[in-house]
Amino acid sequence: MPWPKGDYPPSYKNLPVPLREKAVEIANAILEESGDEGIAIATGLKRAREVMKKEQQETAKKKKTN
Repeated sequence: MPWPKGDYPPSYKNLPVPLREKAVEIANAILEESGDEGIAIATGLKRAREVMKKEQQETAKKKKTN
């Protein structure tokens, strides 16, 4: 079952909002492909953390060059 905006898996409850929204977005895409909620939840969170970390590094790099 995909998670609409504002709804998310209970394991995402305590995540910061930007991370949670990205994780839900990724998990929904994975869920469409695999149909396995467990894999979608775990992989969504892992990939969202990677994306957020990369975005933070790019932002820090831009600030450093300015």
